Amino acid sequence: MTSIETFRELQREATEWRRYLHENPELDYRLENTAKFVAEKLASFGINHIEMGIAETGIVALIQGEGGDGPTIGLRADMDALPIVETSNKPWSSKIPGIMHACGHDGHTAMLLGAAKHLAKSRNFKGTVALIFQPAEEVELPSGALRMVQEGIMDRFGISQVYGMHIMPGIDIGKFGIRPGPIMGSQDDFDILVKGIGGHAANPHRTVDPVVIAAQIILGLQALVSRRTDPLESLVISVTKLSAAQAYNVIPDQVAISGTVRALASTLRDFAEREIPAVARGIAQAFGGDIEFKYMRSVPATSNNSEETTLAIKAARDLVGASSVDAATRINMGAEDFAYMLQERPGAYIFVGNGPTAVCHNPAFDFDDEALPYGIGWWVKLVETILAP
Repeated sequence: MTSIETFRELQREATEWRRYLHENPELDYRLENTAKFVAEKLASFGINHIEMGIAETGIVALIQGEGGDGPTIGLRADMDALPIVETSNKPWSSKIPGIMHACGHDGHTAMLLGAAKHLAKSRNFKGTVALIFQPAEEVELPSGALRMVQEGIMDRFGISQVYGMHIMPGIDIGKFGIRPGPIMGSQDDFDILVKGIGGHAANPHRTVDPVVIAAQIILGLQALVSRRTDPLESLVISVTKLSAAQAYNVIPDQVAISGTVRALASTLRDFAEREIPAVARGIAQAFGGDIEFKYMRSVPATSNNSEETTLAIKAARDLVGASSVDAATRINMGAEDFAYMLQERPGAYIFVGNGPTAVCHNPAFDFDDEALPYGIGWWVKLVETILAP
């Protein structure tokens, strides 16, 4: 049986990979250098079946076990960075202006590479492991996971189960969080164009002021959560953009409002798509204005399958002990495009502790390299659990 100390032996090398990726981040599907780096590492481990160019820069590599015939399970890591100016001031900070790994994808990639090196050497399992290195997790419509699914990776490589992980600031290093059922929310976005009649700011009575209307709409939308939905259900409506006139003395004709909707249940997505424009239009028309509305459905909720979650929990407990695995972790209303893969195949998604670092998507964020052996170890334990010879 492998222990966490086995995976600490890979930490120095995995740290070098992780910091190289952190210094050289790339965005969305434009991961040419990242994909080349990953493919070269995989080949150096003795992995012969490496397919590139899936969803532009995605990779699927196969490791065949020596324990006999068995199923193929998919292990997924995302590779892309974010358009954020880094302020971590680490020696390995981003060398690319305005781009940084602010969500730990550099660490995810390094952990799966570490597991790949171990598994390619040991091959102590039956069946096949499909290593999925995905682009464009931070992209919507279509995201990298959706495109890889649409390009048929599940059928093409015979994947029967699929698993993902994400580091989580606030969870101690060496600990894991997971739960069956919904673990992360869906994401939809909306645009509201408030239409009024503009004029001079000194004479508001001669206008239909869309700024005042927009303010009332923003407040009114919060009542959809606080007064129209069950408080035991999860719905988030956040207005995140507001654009009006550029001059102090002008009441504009129009004001643009944009925001995001997060939910766990598909019925709440339907509710938001139906009721947001109803509230906005009703308020606007009461003040003599009107609206145009656009609702964009994006990532579905990430929901873990019960049986596969049990396997994921067992692998984590075998690695770090039962007391370090929270099997009823708090639901995170952030969205994760791994949900598309879970719609295609049963599987599970787990959080790996990153300690008391800055939160994800913060310019001061950095992956804690002490988490690397735990992520590597969990991948290996998962394979040894599911594909035991």
